[in-house]
Amino acid sequence: MQFSEHWLRTFVNPALDSQALGHLLTMAGLEVEEADAVAPAFAGIVVARIVEAEKHPNADKLRVCKVDAGVGELLQIVCGAPNAAAGMKVPCALVGAVLPGDFAIKAAKLRGVESFGMLCSARELGISDDHGGLLALPEEAPIGQDIRAYLGLDDTLFTIKLTPNRADCLSLSGVAREVAAITGMPLQLPAIAPVPPTIDARRGIVLDAPHACPRYCGRILRGVDAKAPTPDWMKRRLQRSGLRAISALVDITNYVMLELGQPLHAFDDARLHGSIHVRMPVDGEQVLLLNEQTITPAADTLLIADDARALALAGIMGGEESGITLETTEVFLESAFFAPDAIAGRARSYGFSSDASHRFERGVDFALPPLAIERATRLILDICGGQAGPVIEALAQDQLPVRPAVRLRPARARRLLGISLDDAAMQSLLERVHLSVIRDGADLLVTPPSFRFDIEIEEDLIEELARLHGYDNIPAIAPQGGLMMIERTESARSAWTVRHLIAGRGYQEVVNFAFVDEAWERDFCANDSPIRLANPIASQMSVMRSSLIPGLAANLVTNRKRQQNRVRVFEIGRCFERKADGTPVSGFHQPVRVAALAAGTVVPEQWGEKDRQVDFFDVKGDLEALFAPRRLAFEPVSHPALHPGRAAAVLLDGRHVGLVGELHPVWVQRYDLGSAPVVFEVELEAALGTCLPECAEVSKMPAVTRDLALVVAVDVPVARMLAVLNEAATPVVREIALFDLYHGKGIDPDKKSLAFRVLMQDTHRTLEDAEVDAAVAALVQQAEQVLGARLRGAGE
Repeated sequence: MQFSEHWLRTFVNPALDSQALGHLLTMAGLEVEEADAVAPAFAGIVVARIVEAEKHPNADKLRVCKVDAGVGELLQIVCGAPNAAAGMKVPCALVGAVLPGDFAIKAAKLRGVESFGMLCSARELGISDDHGGLLALPEEAPIGQDIRAYLGLDDTLFTIKLTPNRADCLSLSGVAREVAAITGMPLQLPAIAPVPPTIDARRGIVLDAPHACPRYCGRILRGVDAKAPTPDWMKRRLQRSGLRAISALVDITNYVMLELGQPLHAFDDARLHGSIHVRMPVDGEQVLLLNEQTITPAADTLLIADDARALALAGIMGGEESGITLETTEVFLESAFFAPDAIAGRARSYGFSSDASHRFERGVDFALPPLAIERATRLILDICGGQAGPVIEALAQDQLPVRPAVRLRPARARRLLGISLDDAAMQSLLERVHLSVIRDGADLLVTPPSFRFDIEIEEDLIEELARLHGYDNIPAIAPQGGLMMIERTESARSAWTVRHLIAGRGYQEVVNFAFVDEAWERDFCANDSPIRLANPIASQMSVMRSSLIPGLAANLVTNRKRQQNRVRVFEIGRCFERKADGTPVSGFHQPVRVAALAAGTVVPEQWGEKDRQVDFFDVKGDLEALFAPRRLAFEPVSHPALHPGRAAAVLLDGRHVGLVGELHPVWVQRYDLGSAPVVFEVELEAALGTCLPECAEVSKMPAVTRDLALVVAVDVPVARMLAVLNEAATPVVREIALFDLYHGKGIDPDKKSLAFRVLMQDTHRTLEDAEVDAAVAALVQQAEQVLGARLRGAGE
């Protein structure tokens, strides 16, 4: 919102300069974005009258003017402005004056004629871009007065940034109330007296949608001169508030809106038929607006209509067919309260906005319409003449907003603010902003006025106390208190440790949105019933993710489009799932998971190693490194996102903690991923655990190795084989590791040969052959009994 400092000071005039006033407003929560001077610096320019204007003897486009500038004699000034004429009053820069840009005025000769000064246009004064001629001043402008004082150019334009909850400050009265409350200066708002009716002209008002418009005031004025000029003081205040002066009737309604915060609208009463109806639209109804846009209102758009047709979009914009013109002599003046929910978002849905909708959708004082219509009536009668009929008000009292009292606990306010404000001081501060305060035991019951929509809970009142006391006056005291070290065992690690471990394997962290495209949930998660957002920020972000894998696939797509073929990314984030019972809110499960994706070559291109595409076992190795020294187990799994036969469930201590596998070929093709990436996704909680280190003696004795080649059924997993062998291992067996897999000649088609290297060692003595042979025999016997394995012969 933009406004003039001079206008504000007519309501409240604190002993502060412009800079201090701007800082005061900012610290009160009305952030000052800009504070610009109305006009640049200049001096020596006064109001003058052109007494004579004769053609220059040596130039067709110049005039030689005799000018009365109040200096005791007429000044001869040569002027090239096309509108220079005898009798008009204009700004005159005397000899010695300095114009904007440090342009000094000196006596000079122009085409042989002496000139002692300069007559100025608005652009030469720096107050407008208009350079079509001299700036014409009103007849009542006093000759010789400094032009800065006459035009009020020593003024500052403040532009404040308001939060949506402070709609009460979208007016000069609202800002003035804040300044008066903070500075303690007296507030002098315009005195509004009822205008007695002099004619009995009435028009009925019917509230067909009282929930959307519970209060509507209307008044007929007749004999109005719509061609009457808008006073210069009003034009000046409108222009300095960012509004263009149009005509007297329109300017008055805009002026009252800026002054009091109540949007008004004036209809041409001669073009209305019957009663005024505040209603919702009927099917197929159309409205031609003042911006020449014809719209078909949606079913939830409130209209102002008469008995014949729709006239305007309520609280947004008037209609062309009932608008006032310069020929209007009868006016129906509207002043109403529209519920914010009935106006919010409607103007934007039709592709435009208006000053009225900007205010109504944030909340306008519901007690203001009768006062605003009286204020506008007085201004219309004073400027445009005419006679006023009685104010007709339609009121649905039970639909008006309620301002319930809010309980404030002073002790809690002191604790939260950290300052020693006694109860009386709190009451005094709150009463400054027109809040009604009564004591209720140790508490204060605070009732906000009709114009404060933002006071609803105790925290709102505590914020008011902080604002009014002054944020600058609240000391910055370092908090004091005992700090207790958080216990962290060696068997747990932080999420940051997990991040560093994955990054150390060559992955880069990404952060994706938790709300995703519904198609991703359907394709990658087979989720036909995702958790939907009530108000998504975009159509492709309409549901909550139940897996991190789709987001990583999208990261790969982005990189592929930018010719990045080798991609390794990971993410730690929260997923969202419905619990089995399907109950709302409490039925949501929100696990935190860690997922990674690898695509392209195993290592960056280099001379020392041939290119090889990353495969399942590379990513499986990364996953095992993440959980080391704990051991993972893997078993085949079917998942909608992964390739059948190239996917595995991840098990830790027999518990399912995630999955790993190659992305399904269908999604690789559909999402244009190029070569199939390999992904894993596991529960973060499982990755946070680790094993405590165990001390073991380093043996000085020689180790003994034996190789075992065992033939087993082709469907026996290596992990199962290792588990069986480790169960039968004697104390001297230190390690059993697979080093070869064989299919082919000499082995049945339904069999395979697995070769294991067995390392045996004792810490105190050298092992004997019999001891070694017994240990190996125990392993072979266990494999034969449990898995039906047999020792591979020499000829096989």
